[in-house]
Amino acid sequence: MKAIQLKEYGGPEVLQEVEIDKPVPKENEVLIEIHAAGVNYADTARREGQYVVPTPLPFIPGAEAAGVVIETGSGVKSIQKGDRVVTLIQSGGYAEYAVTDERSIIPIPDELDFTLAAALPLQGLSAYHILKTMGRIEKGETVLVHAAAGGVGTIAVQLAKLFGAGKVIATASTKEKLELAKEMGADVLIDYTKDGWEQEVLNATDGKGVHLALEMAGGDVFYKTLKCLGTFGRLVVYGVASGEQSKFNPSSLMARNQSVIGFFLPQIMRKPELLQPSMKELMTWVAQGKLKLTVGDVYSLEEAAVVHELMQARKTKGKLILKPGNK
Repeated sequence: MKAIQLKEYGGPEVLQEVEIDKPVPKENEVLIEIHAAGVNYADTARREGQYVVPTPLPFIPGAEAAGVVIETGSGVKSIQKGDRVVTLIQSGGYAEYAVTDERSIIPIPDELDFTLAAALPLQGLSAYHILKTMGRIEKGETVLVHAAAGGVGTIAVQLAKLFGAGKVIATASTKEKLELAKEMGADVLIDYTKDGWEQEVLNATDGKGVHLALEMAGGDVFYKTLKCLGTFGRLVVYGVASGEQSKFNPSSLMARNQSVIGFFLPQIMRKPELLQPSMKELMTWVAQGKLKLTVGDVYSLEEAAVVHELMQARKTKGKLILKPGNK
């Protein structure tokens, strides 16, 4: 089969197309013919050797895959050949086929195509659990969403509203991206490339600060976001897109009972009682039209390096999808 593999860490150019053996499912695994694979910032961190956990080489990126089950292991009971499914995997999505554990498989509703299904798991589950499980969002609260035109951001803005947020403040780097955040339901739009954006956030809350903030840039953005937190405010960190690690004094949180919380999706993936119900709820909302997925562009598998380059240059918006062959 064809796959996109990296044998060394580095820039987009280390992503190489290779021909390797098709994987064989073990007892409790299924083999999926991939029709669509999601692209994420985590993939670029893997490629650079900067991911939260080690990335063994050689490595095939890709954590999201949607397609058709073509083979099942002897112990598989809940999935059959021919089922349309989507899954989250540790690696292997940038390929024509992938194997995964039966417990990570979720059937795709008839109303959803493979592209939409592949666009949902990582960003959808991340936004869901950042807001609800880790952020403990409550009705009427004010939520700050950075990179609101990105994959997680566009979903987080909508979910915050579905969860009952009173006000959603969205930041982005261009007028076009801010307009997209507005279409998703954001109430306040702020250009974070301009000096003093944190004061704009405080002004939008009458100086009280936000109840919940989603932060994935690191560096200066992290420090300024801390200034935007109100009393009992929670800041959930789910990435370091800038590559700049942040240091702060934990005792500074004490005066206003604030929290800084880390989020890592694989920990959710290890808990079926969290993963399965939330994924089904998300797909139901998409099928019902309550949750809109913003697919930016669809590329061929061979264009993976180009996609990484465009994404890291912040020249994309919405979810990016790779499709093997002519699927």
